Amino acid sequence: MKTNILVVDDDVHIRELLRFLFSKEGYTVFEADNGEQASLIMEAEQVHLAVVDVMMPVKDGLALCSEIREHFDIPVILLTAKGELEDKEKGFISGTDDYMVKPFEPKELLFRARALLRRYQLVSSEVIKLNQTIINRKSYEVHIGEETLLLPLKEFQLLAQLASNPGRIFTREQLIQMLWGSDYEGDSRTIDVHIKRLRERFHERSHDFVITTVRGLGYKLEVSEG
Repeated sequence: MKTNILVVDDDVHIRELLRFLFSKEGYTVFEADNGEQASLIMEAEQVHLAVVDVMMPVKDGLALCSEIREHFDIPVILLTAKGELEDKEKGFISGTDDYMVKPFEPKELLFRARALLRRYQLVSSEVIKLNQTIINRKSYEVHIGEETLLLPLKEFQLLAQLASNPGRIFTREQLIQMLWGSDYEGDSRTIDVHIKRLRERFHERSHDFVITTVRGLGYKLEVSEG
C-alpha cells in the first residue's frame, strides 16, 4: 500500500519542492493551498502524514492541526517562519508531532517524516518494544527480561501513550484529555506526579528509555540506542 502525504502551504514553490522531494521517494503527494482545501482532501482521501504551513489564509495551520488531531490519527509536521518558544508551544498545543522553521533543509524534513511514519505504526500495535522493555497493551503488563510488572492503570496508560510515539512532545493538557477525558476538572499537575512515579519505577530496572521534560511544553519518551 502506498503512503500518502498531504502538503498544505499557500506558497506554490514550497509545494513544488515537497512534491518533488516526497514523490522521488515513492510517496503519493496531495497538495492544498489553504486549510479548507486540506480538510476536503482529508475527507476524500486516506492521508498518512500531513506537512502543514502555519501562516495560511482561510484556515491557518494551527486550526487545521487541531482539526486533524480531533478527527484523524496521523502525524503532523508544522512549517513556520517563527521559531520562538511561544510559537512552538502554540504548535504543540494544537497537536503537532514536529515543528520545522523556514528556511529548512529538505532532506531533514524527509528524515523527520520517515521517522514519524515509523512511530505511528506503533500506535495501533498491541505490543510496543523499547529495546528489551516490552509493553503489552492487551494484558496491561510491562516485561523487562524475566521480570513482569503490573502498573497502576493510569501509570500504564501514560507509559503506553508516550511509548507509542517516541520523540513526540505531549503537553500536560493533551495527556490529561487522553487519559482522563475532556471533562476532567482536577489539577493538570497530576501528570507530573505520574511521570515521577514512572521514572522512579524504571530508573534501576531499565535503561531502554527515558522520559524527558521539555521545558515549557511537556514530556516525551526517548528510546536509548543499543
